[in-house]
Amino acid sequence: MTGLHLAVALDGRHFDADRWVDLAREADDARLDFVTFEDTFGPPAGGGRPDAVLVAARVAPLTRHIGLVPVATTTHTEPFHLSTALATLDYVSNGRAGWQPRVSGDPAEAALLGRREPLGVEELFAEAADAVEVVRRLWDSWQDDAIIKDIATGRFIDRERLHYIDFDGPYFSVKGPSIVPRPPQGQPVVAALAHIPVAWEFAARSADLVFITPSDADDAARIIGKLDRRLKVYADVVVHLGEGGTVQQIADLIQGWARAGLDGFRLRPGRLPHDLTAITRELVPELRRRGLFTPSEKSTLRDRLGLPVAVNRYQEAGRA
Repeated sequence: MTGLHLAVALDGRHFDADRWVDLAREADDARLDFVTFEDTFGPPAGGGRPDAVLVAARVAPLTRHIGLVPVATTTHTEPFHLSTALATLDYVSNGRAGWQPRVSGDPAEAALLGRREPLGVEELFAEAADAVEVVRRLWDSWQDDAIIKDIATGRFIDRERLHYIDFDGPYFSVKGPSIVPRPPQGQPVVAALAHIPVAWEFAARSADLVFITPSDADDAARIIGKLDRRLKVYADVVVHLGEGGTVQQIADLIQGWARAGLDGFRLRPGRLPHDLTAITRELVPELRRRGLFTPSEKSTLRDRLGLPVAVNRYQEAGRA
């Protein structure tokens, strides 16, 4: 059991930019593979929270290694805007961006816009799948060599290397191309939380990696057996130390669950910053001592997670 990947989930309602930077740097210094930033479309109970994509963009230039994967809701959000924001995050972070799409069936969130009644669960995930497809097409709408910057002739973009995506579906109609060049990774990493069967189907269609919430190692193996084999599978583990949970026990749990065939774990600190520092300064060294985790030297998030090179669909179609 070697080569596990480790991530940490950050959640908070504070609007202090320096605090977010400190949390991300703590995870970065421990050489974790990536960090996720929680978010909802509407204000959660107890107050609002800052936009996760903007938080990731704030910490991106102040971190060095760690991948940055914000939650962004597809419901009520235009995929064109998501594609440009996430492509920009990939540029700001030098290829460390990802995205966790989320759906919302909350009537209160729908009422914020007043455009329509909330969709059913099946429709929400169908809309989300279309949104991810639009975003992925927009990321590919610029070929990697579309920017030529030929000052002598005044040609800065090769128009033959920009593509209309021509997406027309029940939820979105988008022509494109994007207004942002293709991201450094080609395709930033897309993650999904799969806690119900329809979410498993969405992950298989739209994601590169999936978070699961097993109850034990046998449950993890059962869930993995139902998932698309190409997906990277991470188990969510809540870390709440100091009141009956110990670092050794969490390490034992990770070691035991890893035998189910998991690719990695997303650790969810129960209290910030206390449980985060326990993860980075105590748990990570223990996992390294056991040979379960070795920090990656890869620079982009796709490479670090062992994902294949993102081939541009339009460039390949042109060659064909």
